[in-house]
Amino acid sequence: MILLKTLGGVLFLLFFLVIGFVQLNKVDDIPVERLKTRWTSNESIFVTIESLSLHVMDEGPKDVTAPPIVLIHGTGASLHTWNGWVDALKQERRVIRFDLPGFGLTGPEPENNYTIERYTDYVIALLDKLKVERAVLAGNSLGGYIAWATAIRYPDKVDSLVLIDASGYPYEAESVPLAFKLSQNKLAKTLLKNFLPKFIIRKSIENVYGSPDLVTDQLVNRYYELSLREGNRAAIKERFVQTKPGPLIAKLADLQIPTLILWGKKDKLIPMKFALRFNEDISNSQLVIFDELGHVPHEEAPLKTVAPVLSFIE
Repeated sequence: MILLKTLGGVLFLLFFLVIGFVQLNKVDDIPVERLKTRWTSNESIFVTIESLSLHVMDEGPKDVTAPPIVLIHGTGASLHTWNGWVDALKQERRVIRFDLPGFGLTGPEPENNYTIERYTDYVIALLDKLKVERAVLAGNSLGGYIAWATAIRYPDKVDSLVLIDASGYPYEAESVPLAFKLSQNKLAKTLLKNFLPKFIIRKSIENVYGSPDLVTDQLVNRYYELSLREGNRAAIKERFVQTKPGPLIAKLADLQIPTLILWGKKDKLIPMKFALRFNEDISNSQLVIFDELGHVPHEEAPLKTVAPVLSFIE
């Protein structure tokens, strides 16, 4: 009896310690106007599509005849993930990148619609706003899924594809970032509302890097602050619910446009077998593997990974 009382007391204490920890690490949303002062640059513009204002950077020469390159980031990221690539690409090409609905400074989709079809519609609407007839679409993870889905739905608008650790097949991760797990767990979403200690963001980024020691405080702060943009935390939960593999997968074999597939061999979120599957399903494709890199190779080693892209677009 004494043992049971002692055990009950310990559990009671642990419960309150956990509740206290959660309360201490609750963080309110940050208004977008405050974040703009830190995360926009001279190249930033805001393009209104329907009632949503997309944060866009449009760089490089506008007078070249070659199709512009559109860079599409993945879940939890922002257009800043492409900084290293843009420095190299904009010397020769027009380069367009933007914060997807639900992420970065763009914020939540007005109708709470995060289906893959809706994302592709935003890509095309942005190209139309910027008067771009055809483009090279390059995307990482979710951005890769959006890129190839756009090519299937709007083939006349896509010149070629660059898929970097792209998603779209049924999910079979070897290791999922902690932030993703919490976003998808129903009980956690209820109990841990507004709970977001910075160490969760750090662990999640380290999980997608081949070399976790490359994750800096500056990088963590960027991901952390932009995840707190008002509405983004609720949006990412819906993104996981709505953006699922679908019938578009069966049409991958219909793609005939040139496709470059880049993959980090140490990717634990979308393992290497999916790189091989994309390469097999897309007939006009070539595959480049980076042995020491993870799920975001373009961010982890931009100069190394942009080199095959420069050759491909030439």
